[in-house]
Amino acid sequence: MGLNAYQLDQLKMGNNLAHMVILHEYPLSMVDHIGFREFVSSLQPLFKLISRNTLKSDIIKIYDNEREKTLKMMNKNGSKMFVYVPSPHTKDVLAKVIIDSFLEWSIDRKLSTITIDNCSTNNAMIRLLLNKLDTSSLMLSGSMLHMRCAANILNLIVQDRLSLIGDGIERLRDNVIYWTGSPKRRQNFNENACQLRIQCTKELVLDCKTRWNSTYLMLSTALIYKNVFSHLAKHEVSYTCLPTEYDWEVAKDICERLELFYSVTKFFSGRKYPTTNMHFTLVCELKIALNDWSLSSNKMISRMVESMLAKFNSYWADVNIVTVVAAILDLRYKMKLLEFYDPNTYGDNFDLEIEKIKNLCHDLLNKYGDVNESPVDNEGSSHMPISFKLCGTNEM
Repeated sequence: MGLNAYQLDQLKMGNNLAHMVILHEYPLSMVDHIGFREFVSSLQPLFKLISRNTLKSDIIKIYDNEREKTLKMMNKNGSKMFVYVPSPHTKDVLAKVIIDSFLEWSIDRKLSTITIDNCSTNNAMIRLLLNKLDTSSLMLSGSMLHMRCAANILNLIVQDRLSLIGDGIERLRDNVIYWTGSPKRRQNFNENACQLRIQCTKELVLDCKTRWNSTYLMLSTALIYKNVFSHLAKHEVSYTCLPTEYDWEVAKDICERLELFYSVTKFFSGRKYPTTNMHFTLVCELKIALNDWSLSSNKMISRMVESMLAKFNSYWADVNIVTVVAAILDLRYKMKLLEFYDPNTYGDNFDLEIEKIKNLCHDLLNKYGDVNESPVDNEGSSHMPISFKLCGTNEM
């Protein structure tokens, strides 16, 4: 082993400290803490620990540098943005925050779509944005600007319908609450699961009532341990919330049907891999499944699915046309995919929808032709359209 002279790089260590604070969201005041200063001194006595103000300045420099790099990348290739908007979420507040962001990032004339949750406030906010933006710079004069968040729509479709069987879900929820209410009860439950040789390592999980996918996970996990609950009911006097056999049957039926919705929601909520061309296929699979489920002999299930179909049709009427175009542009699918799925999704309006989508493709082709002829900026790149995303339920 050879020994070389060590040279302290004060600037590099200061930047590493700033990156650490950003990464873990540590308070700036940590550099004033006696214990932290003593710890740093023991690691490297030669390092002069920076002050809180210097740390703040270094973080701002990192932000400005990353912002500049991101802006150049967006100008060159197009990209997506994510913005957090604090309350209150009125249409005026949302419109102002978004317009300010557009101007800050110099993308107000480079927009393609804005993806938002499906609600009346957001609908009104889009109308305000269209009045403030130069529609001549938008795709097809802004007619395609508004994109509704697919994961949010799935959540609305399923969550509203689960309320139809709310009593059974509440009993199952109370059941889970009882056995997750204390460490002692959890331990007792796990011991009984081992005695009954349940081959599952999943823990009971309590759901978030406003997120159907968490309710699905709660029900599907509870179903695995159904026999454990019945076994415990024979020995635990205070355990009086055992679900009925009918509750279990409904829960099983629901979980089997919602598994597809859960998989699609998980795909839509992915951060790296989901692409628009895959969207249309999954939506069509959901529609076909709903059509099949509507024939269920269980009146409660058929009533629930009937309502889900109504919601599905109303929500996706304004969503899928852009994703259809993306699927057509996928060389694996082209128009054949549309012709395969659309009789099941559009029914009697099939021919009209096909013609509508063909016309849209022609309009987009003409628009992109205009974009390609537009002047380039100083970086030598054309003004590519950018998608802007603002939604709160896009992730699981």
